[in-house]
Amino acid sequence: MVQQTGNIGFEETLWKSADKLRGSMDAGDYKHVVLGLIFLKYISDKFETKHDELVQEGMGFEEDRDEYLAENIFWVPKEARWSHIMDNAKSEKIGQYIDDALILIEKENPSLKGVLDKRYARPEIDKRRLGELIDLISTIKLHNNGEQDLLGRVYEYFLGQFASIEGKGGGEFYTPTSVVKTLVDMIEPYSGRVYDPCCGSGGMFVQSEKFVQDHQGRIDNLSIYGQELNSTTWKLCKMNLAIRGLEGNIGPHHADSMHNDLHKLLKSDFVMANPPFNISDWGGEHLVDDVRWRYGIPPKGNANYAWIQHILYHLAPNGTAGIVLANGSLSSNTSNEGEIRKNLLEADMVDAIVALPDKLFYSVSIPVSLWILNKNKKNHPKFRSREEEVLFVDARRLGHMVDRRHREFTDEDIAQITETYHNWRNQDGDYEDVQGFSKSASLDEIREHEYVLTPGRYVGIEEVEDDGIPFEVKMEDMTAELAELFAKSSHLEEEIRKNLGGIGFEF
Repeated sequence: MVQQTGNIGFEETLWKSADKLRGSMDAGDYKHVVLGLIFLKYISDKFETKHDELVQEGMGFEEDRDEYLAENIFWVPKEARWSHIMDNAKSEKIGQYIDDALILIEKENPSLKGVLDKRYARPEIDKRRLGELIDLISTIKLHNNGEQDLLGRVYEYFLGQFASIEGKGGGEFYTPTSVVKTLVDMIEPYSGRVYDPCCGSGGMFVQSEKFVQDHQGRIDNLSIYGQELNSTTWKLCKMNLAIRGLEGNIGPHHADSMHNDLHKLLKSDFVMANPPFNISDWGGEHLVDDVRWRYGIPPKGNANYAWIQHILYHLAPNGTAGIVLANGSLSSNTSNEGEIRKNLLEADMVDAIVALPDKLFYSVSIPVSLWILNKNKKNHPKFRSREEEVLFVDARRLGHMVDRRHREFTDEDIAQITETYHNWRNQDGDYEDVQGFSKSASLDEIREHEYVLTPGRYVGIEEVEDDGIPFEVKMEDMTAELAELFAKSSHLEEEIRKNLGGIGFEF
């Protein structure tokens, strides 16, 4: 039995146990089975905790819905509570019990209508394994040993693991946490309206909440807006926000931000987005005269600059945005992209560009960068004037490999990037260029580079400390080492020939 502990490694142990129960089920289907059960456990635990408090008070309010609604707690009928599910975990009808519970919860809580995936009674789901999964999830408590968000932590960890297993498909609903944390820490969404036009499973919103809490802010000072094209991912986002106790307007249904903008009048203080990279079939031919294309008509064969302009359109006058984009957007001159980039720079919309290392994403291996946009670089009420300047950061050497395929930023890596940006941007910052890592470039310099925004062009090559050994001596030593290696390889080749010749092998 897995122990309910908040110690590091708990999520991994739980994941390994849950994954053993997957059997032959496809990871994409199993994702909804597991995450749906964690969600059910979460809202039931929250309800029963409040229920017990009201019973202890002895005022008879434990069945009063308003007591729960006042604290943003979902109403959970008796037949839908986790205790009822757990008591029937070994029943052959457990799948139907769960589906019925989810139907009841949706009926009693209109904000969850159409969100919960009722798939547990399907014959392809092994009911014995489902019962064992319920037993496993029952070991996780809502709060434990000072850990205030254990179920939320498990939910987030499982999202990442499913994204890893699903590869390209998984990456479409999940942005790696270290990348999201870098973006959030750079633009610092303390309070105001936060918008993500392609919000996936809601990682940007969750990290914004953590940022506010870490800086002793009030989470109710943050208003969340989002939109998501994929219907199942939209459901994951709704559940993710609910598990975090976050109220967000991500629309009444899934929808395409480009062709059915659900927040047309929104002007947001912060935008954070990881749009799908280099999408070619985004339907640009139907949007040629769109009001959002202030800096140029984006090409029909690539949506990157459509996303940039959509985001700028939704920024408030002093708004800041952080976007993850494929590196091609930094230098491409095809189909009007170069002209749009030039117009963005001449309008002074680009604040900073950060080149990221490879293998950070589950979905793609292509190199990507962070774009930081600022609607008011000259007279921003909070920041130093950086008129006609852009900060370039080359972070490609940061991060560490967590396995053969994936890299992550450490907290120190994130701090190095964000502190560099804040020192450059903030009025009390003390910024200096660092050869090979960061460079504050003027618009004139960028013009000389024909508006190409690749950080490596500006930051230069990292300086290597002089060890005092003359170049000629280093060359002599290198030549000697190569000669020694050649001699050893020749000797080894001769030994192999002799041994093979001794057993009658002809060369």
